[in-house]
Amino acid sequence: MSNAARIQSKGPAGAEHFDVLIVGAGISGIGAAHHLSQKCPGKRYVMLESKESFGGTWRQHTYPGIRSDSDLYTFGYGFKPWTGQPIADGSAILNYLEEAIEDDHTEQHIRYQHEVLSASWSSADQHWILEARRKDTGATVHFTANFLWMCQGYYRHAEGYTPEWDGMNDFKGPIVHPQTWPEDLDYKGKRVVVIGSGATAATLIPNMADDCSHITMLQRSPTYFWTGENRNELADQLRELDVPEEWVHEIVRRSILKLAKDVQYLSASDPELVKEELFKVIRGYLGEDFDMSHFTPSYRPWQQRLAYVPDGDLFEGIKSGKVSVVTDNIDRFTEKGILTKSGELLEADIIITATGFNLSVMGDIAFDVDGEPVDFGKTYTYRGLMNSGVPNMSFMFGYLRTSWTMRVDLVCDYVCRLLNHMDEKGATVCTPTLREQDKDMAVLPWIDEEEFNPGYMQRAKHLMPKRGDHEPWTFSPDYYKEKDELPFADLDDSALVYEGPSRSEAVA
Repeated sequence: MSNAARIQSKGPAGAEHFDVLIVGAGISGIGAAHHLSQKCPGKRYVMLESKESFGGTWRQHTYPGIRSDSDLYTFGYGFKPWTGQPIADGSAILNYLEEAIEDDHTEQHIRYQHEVLSASWSSADQHWILEARRKDTGATVHFTANFLWMCQGYYRHAEGYTPEWDGMNDFKGPIVHPQTWPEDLDYKGKRVVVIGSGATAATLIPNMADDCSHITMLQRSPTYFWTGENRNELADQLRELDVPEEWVHEIVRRSILKLAKDVQYLSASDPELVKEELFKVIRGYLGEDFDMSHFTPSYRPWQQRLAYVPDGDLFEGIKSGKVSVVTDNIDRFTEKGILTKSGELLEADIIITATGFNLSVMGDIAFDVDGEPVDFGKTYTYRGLMNSGVPNMSFMFGYLRTSWTMRVDLVCDYVCRLLNHMDEKGATVCTPTLREQDKDMAVLPWIDEEEFNPGYMQRAKHLMPKRGDHEPWTFSPDYYKEKDELPFADLDDSALVYEGPSRSEAVA
């Protein structure tokens, strides 16, 4: 039994107590459960999920063609080989996650339809108290936990981001955000305008085009796209040689990461070269006479994510005439469609706003420490996985250029190391704490805007933790840097304050 488990738990009557409580049963939470079961087998844990089943993003999104725009060799877990096509649809990803749950017998630890409302840290009791609502019964339930692990994702599932445009109420047809796709939406033979130019638009449009009379991608500003066959030649060759799938997964994973690193770094040092290589492929589909201004953003490659188009399906749709691209600003909505600033009326029966999402900081849960509300926008991040002044809590935030899940494995390894280290020290509390030398450091935003500046981060940057100008108060969104640093991070760093079972007992 862990030291934490020996402490008598106090909390609301009927509260269940656990060593670790994980919020969210998506790709991060399932990964966290695997690492706990393998590296902290003595820890008793529970996972609270607000939805009816696992999957998070992949359960929420049901729009036509929903797929990952990251390859599954890197988007998948390091511990579970991927054997399908590199770019997978939502159902294939859910199947993969279901297999991971079955492999680790995680299902017994998951409580579905449990929406966490609040999380309160009690220093007197040295544990978290969580209040949740059972969405199936409406009942309020409570849990206590020694350690809280936030794996709830980073966007608000209840609603996507849709700007307010003049005349939206005048439009006679449905206005749909892909995040809340209606099951009964009939677009067969209809004129459709999709507002947006990111990965969601690039997925929706080719998957709807054959059924629509015509579909238009209306973009305020273009996105960089890259494309190729939805296969991995190296993986195919290795399988022909009967190489075990575990080896195939690891070799291909490393190969893809090496290529992605080269492209990312080249995008910073020679953006014009990268830009021309991307355009060359698109011209191969659309011809030399196509107006490439529709695919020429104002920013350099990789300041926002490169959206991947498998098998060039978006460009095939444009080439066929079923899809058109308009680059313009919206003046207003009308009864018949959208009037652009240049005066063009885009007639539509259905308008789809593929305009992004709203960032959700810590699941929009009300946090407090000893009764004092926590404003995460005023905390400093500790290595991008904990927060100053917040005890026994870690959160999951993945990479922005590299596949999200590459950081899941790294953070999970760190948290499990920390939990075991606390047991070895006889510590029950660990709090990232600003030292004297940290109190005058520069206050920097969560992400360097010169490096990465997507709209969803710009809209919510004030809500995110701050960075300092020196370690450990930093977050590096660069996998290639962090993979060599985080596994060796010092758990006895002086910025981590440990306490023993008695609140006054500091642990050296």
